[in-house]
Amino acid sequence: MAAEDQKKKWESVPLLQYFSENGKWRSLLAGAGLVGILLIFLSGYLPGDSGEEQEVQLAAAASETERYAQELEQKLADIVSRISGAGRAEVLVTMERGSQTVYAREEKRTAQSAGGSGSGLGNESSETKYILVRDADGSEQALAVMEVEPVVKGVIIVCQGGNNPTVQQNIINAVTTALDISSARVCVVQGQAGDG
Repeated sequence: MAAEDQKKKWESVPLLQYFSENGKWRSLLAGAGLVGILLIFLSGYLPGDSGEEQEVQLAAAASETERYAQELEQKLADIVSRISGAGRAEVLVTMERGSQTVYAREEKRTAQSAGGSGSGLGNESSETKYILVRDADGSEQALAVMEVEPVVKGVIIVCQGGNNPTVQQNIINAVTTALDISSARVCVVQGQAGDG
């Protein structure tokens, strides 16, 4: 009989009301809530990559990409100005993305089948870990495998001979060959009198 009364009590009393009326459960839930709030508060003080460090890294990468674009602009301006009929040239290079570092990593994949063979049901998981190397000072760094150069989005060239189709084609050929980009990404125009 007592079991039936207990079952009826569970069916008639909502779960939230049961916890609020039971003092033991109420104090346990309150304690768990306080522990959760404390952990959230302390997580701000744990070591790791802070937002400021990531912002500094992004700013450094952006300035490196900008410096790379400026070097390309200077080199292309020098090359274009040497092409017959081009005259003095000014160049603008826009970048699609900056340089990227590819790091060595280890991938571990596991597959478990549930049920019999051929059932098609299963659990598949993968885990990726970056390979770390220890420096002389004891700090660990990810092992870089290769550095991928920035990708050029487009090039604009303003030069004195930019209205001559033969000069335009010679400039486009030189730029597309030097940067390994399509001719659709290169624009050659004539500058104003007195400009490049």
